[in-house]
Amino acid sequence: MAKHSSQILEMARKGAEHRHEELKAEIASLVKTFPHLAGRASKGISQTVSSGRAVVEAEAPKVRRRARKMSAAARKAVSDRMKKYWAARRAAKASAAATKPKRHASAKK
Repeated sequence: MAKHSSQILEMARKGAEHRHEELKAEIASLVKTFPHLAGRASKGISQTVSSGRAVVEAEAPKVRRRARKMSAAARKAVSDRMKKYWAARRAAKASAAATKPKRHASAKK
């Protein structure tokens, strides 16, 4: 998760509080318009909040490490091949450096 400055977090908190107040005012307006919803309003809000938390928690990416699928013998075989590969690369680089003519300091441009 990215780290945010305290100023940004404070602004986000204030924005969330403002939106919460707007939603409460909208609910009050709806209850005023539709009085038969008055008893269900507070109950529905708590259910909505709890279900909203459940949805957010369910959608949060769960980081799981995958189990290794290669056996120890397969890992060792790969390791041996890579060691052989890099040894050959080092040998090729060393032989190329040995055959390459050296430049003198006076040859610099």
